[in-house]
Amino acid sequence: MKLLLASQSPRRKELLSSLGFEFEVVKIDCEEILPEHIKIEDAAAYLSDLKADAFRPLGADEVLLTADTVVAIDNQILGKPKDEADAYKMLQNLSGKTHQVYTGITIKTTDKSITETDVADVSLDELSDEEIRYYIKNYKPFDKAGSYGIQEWLGMAKITSLTGSFYTIMGLPTHLVYKILKETSLI
Repeated sequence: MKLLLASQSPRRKELLSSLGFEFEVVKIDCEEILPEHIKIEDAAAYLSDLKADAFRPLGADEVLLTADTVVAIDNQILGKPKDEADAYKMLQNLSGKTHQVYTGITIKTTDKSITETDVADVSLDELSDEEIRYYIKNYKPFDKAGSYGIQEWLGMAKITSLTGSFYTIMGLPTHLVYKILKETSLI
């Protein structure tokens, strides 16, 4: 079977490679719009499924992996920031609080589709205005849900605790990917 990773995320590529899988990166053009009244805990899985369904028909020897990550706080989803001001506002909102990171994955073949979501709780120390500006200027978190990457400065300097998988927060629940691919003998 040939594994196809439908993600342009360098983090997801790195994690899947580190799991020992060989794969090809493919591109999916899909407008990621959530239904108006979706439950926060269902959003990442919904988007992951949406991407999988938008991909071309799979060949008999192909396995498609899609993923999506959402950050949520106070019953609100924080997507990728539109600009510097949006990133600043998101980080200010996360400062000194605990939030949730949901990553949904979909593993699809010609005859089956498995979607699962993993969640992690992340607590951040207070962020000063200077620290937020420093982070945005130096790390440009515009491609990251919630405006931050756990593997970068903000994660190292300001995350005080987490419950759940570090890799889920990074954008790929590696334990779920490995388990599903091995248990279903897809790879």
